[in-house]
Amino acid sequence: MLDARRIVVKVGSSSLTTAAGGLDADRVDALVDVLAKSRGGGEHEVVLVSSGAIAAGLAPLGLRRRPKDLARQQAAASVGQGLLVARYTASFARYGVRVGQVLLTSDDMSRRAHHRNASRTLDKLLAMGALPVVNENDTVATDEIRFGDNDRLAALVAHLVRADLLVLLSDVDGVYDGDPSRPGTSRIAEVRTPADLAHVDIGSTGKAGVGTGGMVTKVEAARIAAAAGIPVVLTSAVHAADALAGRDTGTYFHATGRRSADRLLWLQHASTPRGALVLDDGAVRAVVERRTSLLPAGIAAVEGDFTAGDPVELRDGTGRAVARGLVNFDAKEIPQLIGRSTHDLARELGPAYEREVVHRDDLVLLNP
Repeated sequence: MLDARRIVVKVGSSSLTTAAGGLDADRVDALVDVLAKSRGGGEHEVVLVSSGAIAAGLAPLGLRRRPKDLARQQAAASVGQGLLVARYTASFARYGVRVGQVLLTSDDMSRRAHHRNASRTLDKLLAMGALPVVNENDTVATDEIRFGDNDRLAALVAHLVRADLLVLLSDVDGVYDGDPSRPGTSRIAEVRTPADLAHVDIGSTGKAGVGTGGMVTKVEAARIAAAAGIPVVLTSAVHAADALAGRDTGTYFHATGRRSADRLLWLQHASTPRGALVLDDGAVRAVVERRTSLLPAGIAAVEGDFTAGDPVELRDGTGRAVARGLVNFDAKEIPQLIGRSTHDLARELGPAYEREVVHRDDLVLLNP
């Protein structure tokens, strides 16, 4: 950890706000103190992925708790996002550090053109000495608010910026082998493989009730990053300084894999399928076992309404998703392609149809 040059730090809503909503200035300043000192004389570059926009907007709008309906969540995010970045800007200014806000949605992580723009922006901010503050664009997001979480976003951002370390800060100081509030449980200091947590029952809710995540999302985010070759420290916000200094704190997830192509990581963990292609048995074996592209001859049915370039699920005859990929045709075009060879299609419809429905370079297996 001491050798980490570029670090992504994620902090949750419960570490920045009160349960009733509204930012806790002292908590924000305490985190900023740690991050600003960690940057030191340019030894480390820091990207901050910060939750808290919706929670920060609750009190100003007279909301006592996080609303369940999407419209009020978006309204709270609209008010809170400005308050959140203003608080960070003022707090980091004490150290002469400039802040740059970057708001992302899952499309920005899964679509190539959007990803290139996000990557260039983050790289340029870091090169110019600014500290990027990243958050999901909750004001316009839909599925991201309902089901998404900034833990997963942090893992994807860590891969996007080629980070050397991901630090996930929470209100719990690591993963425990049981309920940490009960006596007799102990902190799990290291996780070398996913099997190390196979016996652990990980809770799913946070303490403060202002965020969307919990230990489940943090462990999943740690697994995503570790599988992409990025080690992870999961600890509480009050122990952030220890984590960034390389001291024993929280749970350390060793890297378990190597960095993959960006689009494959995003496709697997950040994309929302717009539809599905049902494959015959031969096509399932070809895609899963031989890692080939999906040709029209192997398709049995098409579901959903999507356009070329959208992510789709590839399913077997039982409905089980075996892969996900970026499709080369619109949904309305595919019925005329089903079960036919590319040679016949090219002869009848033209050379544009002599190609794969999903190319193997734009395809990722699910639970291989």
